[in-house]
Amino acid sequence: MTPQARLQAAIELVDEIIAAAREGGAAADTLIARYFKTRRYAGAKDRRAVRELVFRAVRRAGPRPGSGRAALLGLKEQRPLFDGSPHGPAIVQGNEPAAEAGIAPHWLLKRLDPLLERTELPALLERAPLDVRVNRLTDRPDVDAEPTPHSPIGLRFPEGTQVEQLAAWQGGQIEVQDEGSQLICLACEATAGATVVDLCAGAGGKSLALAAEMGNWGRLIAADTDRGRLQRLPQRAERAGVTIVESRLLNPGEEAETLADLVGQADLVLVDAPCSGTGTWRRNPETRWRATPDRLKRLTELQARLLDLAATLLKPGGTLVYAVCSLLHEEGRDQAAALSARSSLVPAPVPIQAGRPAGSGVLLTPGHDGTDGFFVARWQAPC
Repeated sequence: MTPQARLQAAIELVDEIIAAAREGGAAADTLIARYFKTRRYAGAKDRRAVRELVFRAVRRAGPRPGSGRAALLGLKEQRPLFDGSPHGPAIVQGNEPAAEAGIAPHWLLKRLDPLLERTELPALLERAPLDVRVNRLTDRPDVDAEPTPHSPIGLRFPEGTQVEQLAAWQGGQIEVQDEGSQLICLACEATAGATVVDLCAGAGGKSLALAAEMGNWGRLIAADTDRGRLQRLPQRAERAGVTIVESRLLNPGEEAETLADLVGQADLVLVDAPCSGTGTWRRNPETRWRATPDRLKRLTELQARLLDLAATLLKPGGTLVYAVCSLLHEEGRDQAAALSARSSLVPAPVPIQAGRPAGSGVLLTPGHDGTDGFFVARWQAPC
């Protein structure tokens, strides 16, 4: 492919990404993979170059662009390639505008936690490091990686490492997991023999980490409403040598009925709640364009409902941990304050050696801690 053809391919892909963000479609990585499945003529170097162009354009544009062409026009070094060449983009017309540069849509920036300083904002869109969690149920692996700064069970690999090709991954010794997620699991202080509920388990990454902290002894219920993600857990658990996880599929809006047998039984409940994902922009920068005030309102209502449900599952003296990969005050400190105000739960310290106090919880950010962005808080049920 010529440079102009690569640029045109990037424009077409960003058009698809914009449409998917507007309509709730597939993620950017999925769209890129689909695009090249039907274009076998594009070699590996072409695919890498186009992908790089796409994500540079997506990261640069704060508000959702009107078109892929406008997004790519924002990359100044690419503008000479808008020359009308065959298979390339048409010539730039007059004062044709480029997409607006920025960190995020303006309304969303106003809702970031007040702890975030302006100098930290660019880090929200930098490339994320490749972190893995060491499985405490196995021997520590001998791999070419550096310890992560904060997590005692974290390793950081060089960018581009094919982790799933490593014997350590295939043997269950390591699992890909951002250091921030590892710290949340450690903050739970799960113990052997406990009854633990991972209320929003997804594909089970945190469930496996909790099982390892429990020494694979006790009862661990991994619950979620997403059948597809939950179905990935058994294979992952087998590879990790975890046998105590019970998967439980929940019906949206009827979670309490499915969990009724666990009311008052749990030593620990982790609510890693669905959220805006503002803490993961460096991994999925297009998610900035998916957020809307209405969607945020629905998410905060769901978070509050899940927290109330989680509180009913605790036995006297049990622990509730709330986490969101969000940097918005509405999903973090505001949710924690509201739960404390409407329940008998007692706020408790969050035992991690990173982050900054944010209300009654802790805020982790890419710029301050080098992790994905998370808010995490913790409570004890009265005895």
